[in-house]
Amino acid sequence: MLRLGTRGLVWRAVSTSGLPGRPLGQAAAGPSLQRSLRLMAIGTLAGLFSGLFGVGGGSVIVPLLVLWLGYGERAATATSLAAIVFIAGFAAAAQGLYGNVRLLDAVLVGVPAIGGVLIGTRLQQRLHPRAIALLFAAVLVASAVELVLR
Repeated sequence: MLRLGTRGLVWRAVSTSGLPGRPLGQAAAGPSLQRSLRLMAIGTLAGLFSGLFGVGGGSVIVPLLVLWLGYGERAATATSLAAIVFIAGFAAAAQGLYGNVRLLDAVLVGVPAIGGVLIGTRLQQRLHPRAIALLFAAVLVASAVELVLR
């Protein structure tokens, strides 16, 4: 297995789209209108869920990229994380205008989350894609059960 340092992982994430030999921003041969519409629908749903429930990446973008567009688990996760940068920034600003953001709490959650992201990304690279999918499904099912039982 190829071992990359943090800079190598960042460069790889920025320089490739998760598909061998395809630079970031370079679409599949002739991006179709249907593909573009699906991506826009995924973004709209993710934004709706983010604004309504505070979630969108893992629970909306990743499954739809896998199911609708045939992304692999790793590429779907990475693409979702890149999209969430924009979604989260805008959503946080909009919620801030309503006075709903507790900035100190956000910092106390966000800063340690950076360490979690690094650990999680490293772990993800060592797991089989099927194991990632099963773990992800288990988290979604457990979350659904928890919400139903409340």
